[in-house]
Amino acid sequence: MDLLAQWDTFCVIVGSSAGALIGLQFVVMTLMSDRRMPRNTDAGGAFGSPTVVHFSVVLFLSALVRAPWQSAGVVTVIIGLFGAGGLVYAWIVLRRMLRQTVYQPVAEDWIFHLLLPILAYALFAVTPLVGLSHLREALFVGAAGALILLFVGIHNAWDAVSFQVFFPKAHTGDSAEE
Repeated sequence: MDLLAQWDTFCVIVGSSAGALIGLQFVVMTLMSDRRMPRNTDAGGAFGSPTVVHFSVVLFLSALVRAPWQSAGVVTVIIGLFGAGGLVYAWIVLRRMLRQTVYQPVAEDWIFHLLLPILAYALFAVTPLVGLSHLREALFVGAAGALILLFVGIHNAWDAVSFQVFFPKAHTGDSAEE
């Protein structure tokens, strides 16, 4: 049996989950868009956009693995390129987290918005190196990165929603409307 074909069920579950969660993230952001909160594009870029990016990467990589490739080695190289790009994106997210002024990140934010995504993208980046001699194991390394991003995205989406729902209105800067 083809090595990539063995990943069919995993890719369907993970990819469809990521796709559904992207849609849900857009619905939640639309429902919350009329809430009066201080606006800061860096905050959205630090805490909102990365969630959609992570879900999109998982969806794309799940579809990538299921394409009819002649060699699984090509897949590991593409996963590695996504890893390198993701590490650059993590640097951008770090800059946005430091620049935004709406919210002071706590330890949990640093872990889920920066450290775990860096781990996932680093796993993607080393996938082609592992794949040179251990192709089967390389696909597991890539799968681990995808699962980390999926669960990071779930956590961060929930965190964003709960922040919006439970954040006291008195701290929004809209005291004139209370």
